[in-house]
Amino acid sequence: MNFVEQFGLSVFGSNDISFLIVVILKILAIVLPLLISVAYLTLAERRVIGLMQLRKGPNIVGPFGLFQPFADALKLMSKETIMPTGANKFLFVIAPMITFVLALIAWAVIPFDEKNVLSDINVGVLYLFAVSSLAVYGVIIAGWASNSKYAFLGALRSAAQMVSYEVSIGLIIISVLLCVGSLNLTDIVLAQKTVWFAIPLLPMFVMFFISTLAETNRAPFDLPEGESELVAGYFVEYSSMSFALFFLGEYANMILMSAFTVILFLGGWLPPFDIYPLNLVPGFLWFVIKVCFILFLFLWVRATTPRYRYDQLMRLGWKIFLPFSLCWVVLTASFLMLFDMLPKSV
Repeated sequence: MNFVEQFGLSVFGSNDISFLIVVILKILAIVLPLLISVAYLTLAERRVIGLMQLRKGPNIVGPFGLFQPFADALKLMSKETIMPTGANKFLFVIAPMITFVLALIAWAVIPFDEKNVLSDINVGVLYLFAVSSLAVYGVIIAGWASNSKYAFLGALRSAAQMVSYEVSIGLIIISVLLCVGSLNLTDIVLAQKTVWFAIPLLPMFVMFFISTLAETNRAPFDLPEGESELVAGYFVEYSSMSFALFFLGEYANMILMSAFTVILFLGGWLPPFDIYPLNLVPGFLWFVIKVCFILFLFLWVRATTPRYRYDQLMRLGWKIFLPFSLCWVVLTASFLMLFDMLPKSV
């Protein structure tokens, strides 16, 4: 027995090593398909917007343009990484890593099926909310470390936007939790066996989707980018793979928020109706179909909706969404108490 085997058996134990290998394989089973999905979401976005605008979009590189994401990745990897002279080098490098890593670790609690989840913790909603809130740090650090006024103003815009809409998102989530009585994501899905929450909580579903657009800095709320005043916003000084990490993080966040929307309002892996032949389709496939539908709405909105002004964005978040979602929480709690429908765990 060599030193490595002795060390592994004495410190970790054979069962611990096996458990560690299984966990690593599960992580890879989530991360690798996610990265591929991010790559092809960029292609899908350009194709969908192209079709809506009566043009073809990418269609030259490979059959039907399917190799375009790989061409883009090769182009970014071959470019030179340029660092501004007055930049804080450590923070400049670490900022895109923070954004990208946070977009990945949130998937640890996302249930793809009833028993297909990496970590089925009882506070899954709180974990997701905390991770999405930390994404602000990557944006602020990137804008400040660049030593550029354009980048810093873009970072302030983005941070204010993300923080503003997290308030309404939190209240919307509370409305769902009142109906479930649990912070566990699997329990939230199972509570929708009779009816998806998108039906009784339709206004909250619409508001949550709009808030996710603002949270992920997507059109019509892509205000950190302003061609006339801020160029590309907080990542204007980035190039090569550091820019690619921001790019990957943004699209990974889109997929994450789509998955979160599906879990909260569209029944997760549950079929629309528990009837033949819909109940023969695997739950994982239903989950993927619903996530793709929400992602299509992201692309549809970008192709058809003009950009808001920043004052309109703030007014919508603070003067409309915040009071309406707060009133809806009170109405939901009152309705459930009046008809004795509160879950036992509340």
